[in-house]
Amino acid sequence: MPVKTLIKKGLYFDSVSLMRIAQKLNSLPGISDSAVIMATKENKNIISSSGLLSEEIKKASDNDLAVAVKADSEKSAVQALSEAEKLLSGKKENKEISGSLRACDISQAVSMSQGLNLALISVNGRYAADIAKEALEKGLNTMIFSDNVPLEKEIELKKIGAKKNLLVMGPDCGTAIINGAPLGFANKVNSGSIGVVGPSGTGIQEFTCAVSNLGAGISQAVGTGTRDVKDEVGALTTIEGLKMLSQDPRTRVIAIVSKPPQKKSLEKIISFVKKIKKPVVTVFLGSSQEYPSVKNIHTAKNLYEAALKAYILSKGENPHLVKERMYNEKIALAERIKKEKAKKREYSKYLRGLFSGGTFASQALYLLQPVLGPIYSNIPLSPEFKLKNSMKLEKNSIIDLGEDEFTFGRPHPMIDYSLRKKMIAAQALNKDVSVILLDIVLGYGSNMNPLAELSDTLKEAFKANPSLSIIAAVTGTDMDPQNKKELMKALEDTGVMALENNYAAAFAAGEILRKK
Repeated sequence: MPVKTLIKKGLYFDSVSLMRIAQKLNSLPGISDSAVIMATKENKNIISSSGLLSEEIKKASDNDLAVAVKADSEKSAVQALSEAEKLLSGKKENKEISGSLRACDISQAVSMSQGLNLALISVNGRYAADIAKEALEKGLNTMIFSDNVPLEKEIELKKIGAKKNLLVMGPDCGTAIINGAPLGFANKVNSGSIGVVGPSGTGIQEFTCAVSNLGAGISQAVGTGTRDVKDEVGALTTIEGLKMLSQDPRTRVIAIVSKPPQKKSLEKIISFVKKIKKPVVTVFLGSSQEYPSVKNIHTAKNLYEAALKAYILSKGENPHLVKERMYNEKIALAERIKKEKAKKREYSKYLRGLFSGGTFASQALYLLQPVLGPIYSNIPLSPEFKLKNSMKLEKNSIIDLGEDEFTFGRPHPMIDYSLRKKMIAAQALNKDVSVILLDIVLGYGSNMNPLAELSDTLKEAFKANPSLSIIAAVTGTDMDPQNKKELMKALEDTGVMALENNYAAAFAAGEILRKK
């Protein structure tokens, strides 16, 4: 297949814009793969494995934008690059909208608009820290969407923020809800009395949506960035977020959503939580540690349990009610699980988990490995179960399609379903695959029409493998642009088992595959 490239010297676009452009190119006729990247050394290394690294891109500098397309014909490739030119120029023109306020830097933005209190930063990682520092000096809280910010810069910024009582969300912070405004990948949820803080983007989305769907609401959702709970950073933003939520009169219950913090960071978090007079729900995925000496801590083993506990605590009820409710919900799934098991044949053996959210993939691993035994993954629980090739799944496998190996130069799988569609189709052809487990994440920033993207692929999968079960956990609310209730019904009409959350979906998959 011919590969064609386009280099735009000195042209910068943020990662979200590049994702959107790549998604559009991937949807064009005759295009089998594409990459739209800033031509950094790291990005070049990533796309080299896909055959998209041309000599032109190798010679491009970090400040150049590179487009590469792999097509079934020369004509398709030329048309795709022409479309890329239009999309890139169109983005530039949109910046010149007449009558709109356009600032050249942080200082100008502050002078033009009184009352600003937060800056959202999405620029090349090498510049993000300097811009964030300027924002902090101007008294602005910051959300740094950018990644590839040096660790020492992150620590410096967070120490400045702590001294000034300002939040430094990020780097690599993809999700937040501040004063009701969804930022990055986030959902439309009820406003309420439950606040949440943590480094997990999709984990926060799952938690906030579950709380809202239960009938409660969110006061604030504070993303910290993925490295915050590492000991080098010392949970600086987590502590600052907890401090703000503890002082917020609207917040009655606080939740912390995270993978297990490292030892010193965990000690700092627990020490601070002891001082808070509000109930605090913790879910450190994969950890069974409890804190009986800390009376205001309520531990949860999964995201849904955490949301239920926060919901019940916000109503002033006993959190022990959670266990009974979760048991009853499992019983309610029994008939649907029985129906799926009845389709199985002797050769129906294996699980394939294809996730766009890393937290969902991790939680599914923690929930399912005790039931199914070893599960292979690109983010395995044990190194011996690391997949040699993430595109070649074996036995029981769960992969995170949001890992860098899949997303550099390509849209995030929450936006672009093309890779996952290919993998669903390929796995359905394996007769020994019994269950395909998916997450579908709704909300702002995500794919706006999941059903249109997936419908034909799902129907073909069932046709190719009649004994196949496809289970989809839908993260979102009925207020999201995609409307959770309508999407779940449409998925059910195609034969998919559509469930409310990742926990329920993993439980159902485990029961369908559980050996008698």
